Amino acid sequence: MKSYQIFLSPEAENDLIHLHRYLSERESAEKADQLLDELEEQIRSLENLATRGHFPPELKRVNVLNYLEIHHKNLRIIYEIVADKLYVHAVLDMRRSLQTLLLERLLR
Repeated sequence: MKSYQIFLSPEAENDLIHLHRYLSERESAEKADQLLDELEEQIRSLENLATRGHFPPELKRVNVLNYLEIHHKNLRIIYEIVADKLYVHAVLDMRRSLQTLLLERLLR
């Protein structure tokens, strides 16, 4: 079984920080901590099971096939495999338009 070294992009780290802050304010710090732990576990699981993800449909429609995603609850973890490295690029709410979210990132 192939193993991958995992890297989080600054944008993905920022996504996790914002998710934690949002959930802490809306629910509780405990729920935010729990979700962050679950997401980190999902990301770590990609170390040995990276190819289990699927192409994000919005990207597949425009023939962008170098990104994969897995889901956790209502969140999408979008990542890319390059040789023996795995880059997590984003952790996004599935209820929002991926196109809108990516455009917002480009305009920051």
